[in-house]
Amino acid sequence: MRKFLLSAVLFLTVAASSHAQDPAEARIRQLMQAQLKAWNNGDIVAFMDTYWKSDSLLFIGSKGLTYGWQATLDNYKKAYPGKEGMGSLAFDLLEFKKLAPDAYFVVGKWKLTRSIGNLSGHFSIILRQIDGEWKIVADHSS
Repeated sequence: MRKFLLSAVLFLTVAASSHAQDPAEARIRQLMQAQLKAWNNGDIVAFMDTYWKSDSLLFIGSKGLTYGWQATLDNYKKAYPGKEGMGSLAFDLLEFKKLAPDAYFVVGKWKLTRSIGNLSGHFSIILRQIDGEWKIVADHSS
């Protein structure tokens, strides 16, 4: 009986921990890891695959508002030319807030380590599930 109770407690502990993280949050964390991998491989286009490919994408940066996926990509290419300009990116994801079943608000810190000078700041993004995939629909990075 004691062995049975111990097994039951262990099973419930494992089951509870496996359900502790929302599947949507886990998928968004994977998306952010894909972003890091693409950036650190010097592939801005793959980095942008995590964004909503729409003219309605909103990016807010130090130079103000940018609308649209292509305009955002063009700005990234201009601001971070080549691997030296891109450096190595790291994120620290600080907050996940579920806004709706198909929408999340995420806050984090970013750090860019580069031979030409390091950069860092914070970001807040809104992600929506579009056609079964999580995409960044708004990004405010400072």
